[in-house]
Amino acid sequence: MAIAALIATGDPRIADDLLRLAAAADADTAVARTVEQARAQWRRPPLVLVGADLADGLAAGGIARRSGVVLVTTETDAPENFRAAVGVGAQDLATLPEDEPWLVDALAAAAEPGGGRAVTVCVAGGRGGAGASVLAAMLSLAGARGGLRVLLVDGDPLGGGIDLLLGQENAPGCRWPDLAGRRGRLGAATLRRALPAVHGVVMLSWGRTEAEPVDAETMRAVLDAARRGFDLIVVDLSRRPADADRAALRVADRTLLVVPAELRATAAADKVAAALHRDTDDIGLIVRGPSPGGLPGEAMAEALGLPLLGAFEDDRRLPAALEHGDLVRLSRRGSLPDLCDRLIAELRPHPVSPEVKAA
Repeated sequence: MAIAALIATGDPRIADDLLRLAAAADADTAVARTVEQARAQWRRPPLVLVGADLADGLAAGGIARRSGVVLVTTETDAPENFRAAVGVGAQDLATLPEDEPWLVDALAAAAEPGGGRAVTVCVAGGRGGAGASVLAAMLSLAGARGGLRVLLVDGDPLGGGIDLLLGQENAPGCRWPDLAGRRGRLGAATLRRALPAVHGVVMLSWGRTEAEPVDAETMRAVLDAARRGFDLIVVDLSRRPADADRAALRVADRTLLVVPAELRATAAADKVAAALHRDTDDIGLIVRGPSPGGLPGEAMAEALGLPLLGAFEDDRRLPAALEHGDLVRLSRRGSLPDLCDRLIAELRPHPVSPEVKAA
């Protein structure tokens, strides 16, 4: 695996501190303890952390200018540090230990290869029991079946846990309470390894204990990491969007509103749609049939002022599958899997490169 950063310093204190920060960021590094060693590796890694002790020596030899160079020092506001930073072509100046959080973020960013960003889809129900969680889970399974790296995010702390739908409530891995209060940059590879997965779908759900809603900053940190390391993110929203839901809506490429083909459900969905519109404009209607009174999806879309993106019929096998956590068995054939395949084709997420998958 290519290294994320070159640590160029002969100062053992700076080297030890930077190696510790690199471990926290899950970033592979190489250490150059002399000017000659640093020159030999100067161009390759995305990030170069130059200790103040080697800066003058590198500058004296006319080191090539490049991006991603940071001068690292242990002295705050020393005039010679700014001169050395200019000489070595550093774009940033970091002081230990004050700037350790910034350095961890920079190392984590360097450890994640560039590429496209994930498509984010939020799914909401027009009323309770509309089928939004089932659609979110089925959409995730369809994406994984198509070779995509998928993260399924449970945004409803009172929904019972979307991992339960997939029979994974006892799977080892982190849940939302383990990430509570998360701040700053979170590594995509770290997130993937920490969470449980089933059939290629990585899940972030709730534990079985009392669930406290996550805050918007935690949701943003998770989604930012996921957008760098996954192809498709599916967020199952709560019906009454809290701050975390609103943070997800603001970065969503599309929001799906699932509404049963019933008059009362349509009336309830109108209020939900109004709440969603505060944070996103890209909302599409998904109709769940059959309609007991023959209400057509087109009429529902007109009443709600939303584009009709598709419809699916109830599967008589679904209640038993949900009871036994066996939703995967129904994810290949039927009205709902066919709809999910079409929705993913329209969203056009691209599989991550082999380098990202290896990260």
